[in-house]
Amino acid sequence: MNILILHRIPYQKINYHLGIDHDRHNVTYIGTAKQFANLPEGLRCARLERPGLKDTASEVLAILSDLKLHFDRVISLSEYELLDAAKVREALGVPGASIDEVMAVRDKLIMKHRAAAVGLRVPQALPLAEFLAQGGAPWPGRTVIKPVDGASSEDVQVFDDPASLAGALESRQAGIPRLDQDLHANAERFEVETFITGPLLHLDGLVHNGKVVALVGSRYIGTCLDYAKGQPLGSVQFKLDAAQEQWVQRAIDAISLRSGSFHLEVIDDNGSGDWVFLEIANRVGGADVVDTFEMATGIYLPAQELAILCGEQPDLPGSLRKTTFFGWFLFPGHHLPDGFVELDGHQSFCKSSELLRHSVLPRDTPLPRNITYQAFEVPFSGVVGAESTTALQAWMEALFAAVTLHPRLQEEVREVPA
Repeated sequence: MNILILHRIPYQKINYHLGIDHDRHNVTYIGTAKQFANLPEGLRCARLERPGLKDTASEVLAILSDLKLHFDRVISLSEYELLDAAKVREALGVPGASIDEVMAVRDKLIMKHRAAAVGLRVPQALPLAEFLAQGGAPWPGRTVIKPVDGASSEDVQVFDDPASLAGALESRQAGIPRLDQDLHANAERFEVETFITGPLLHLDGLVHNGKVVALVGSRYIGTCLDYAKGQPLGSVQFKLDAAQEQWVQRAIDAISLRSGSFHLEVIDDNGSGDWVFLEIANRVGGADVVDTFEMATGIYLPAQELAILCGEQPDLPGSLRKTTFFGWFLFPGHHLPDGFVELDGHQSFCKSSELLRHSVLPRDTPLPRNITYQAFEVPFSGVVGAESTTALQAWMEALFAAVTLHPRLQEEVREVPA
């Protein structure tokens, strides 16, 4: 089989060789010179370098048109290039998720509309252009504005009510650079929705022929929006009951997701058990979701996703749930001033039995300037495990309350044990 991979995610985050036999298949990676830097030297594959100056799909198609190559599969595991891969497949007549199918896992308005159509509860929402045209929204209270295809809570803001949002947009003080600079030119890429209070959950799994074949439920400690603003974030796994598993399958059916990994976010309305569909992505979750999923189930999601996308049967263990529950945490640094960081309050936690591994940013490594969920890029991260969700959550909440981050200049040299 001839397989084309749009290479964007660092190789070590996917380990393509675990899901695709590079000796049996002819695998071609296409990406920029920077993206190729992390491809293993001895990997049997072809490499096509693209400039990285235009959108991925147009560059890929331009290169392929000159080379007259044939491919049986076109694969991307990056959320940001799923649509590009669909466009390339359509142009080349290659099987796989279509543009319409990808839009259902990229456009938050489309996915909510489809979820609502099968009876799942969703937040009230409308396109920003419609919000502007009608001068508000038909709901009271806290209101969220976000990109329809965004990730990592970038360009997401919460306002007290629709009127406050409308005023901020009109005065160009919404706190979203694209909208504050040119509201009407960028409005079509944003949506507005009502804010629903309650614990935020993420459901991660694997779909084969439209059926969920592996699933793990987790509860966020903190929120992705607060993480974007500088607060720590974590999650702990919990046991799903049969009704909750059926709810997830209904969501998958609503989106018509046929294959691959998924990361589904749900709001538990005021902790009542009444789930509200928030959004879904056809990819693995960020941070240490892949590792903690494997710890709980024995399944390495990227490898099994690649096998499915190549038309093969996933290799799944008979029993998917172990007795220990796992979780992860991240302390961000993008919100701090340029420079370096001093970490304090973490020392005793690093000696606890719950902490399975951790990473502390080296003292001579500058803080990240962008929002990142990469464990090795943030000031402090870790993976934890315990016999109950309650124990994990209590441990993590205590950690978040104890640890402090202090900006420092490079010349400061106070040794703090990791």
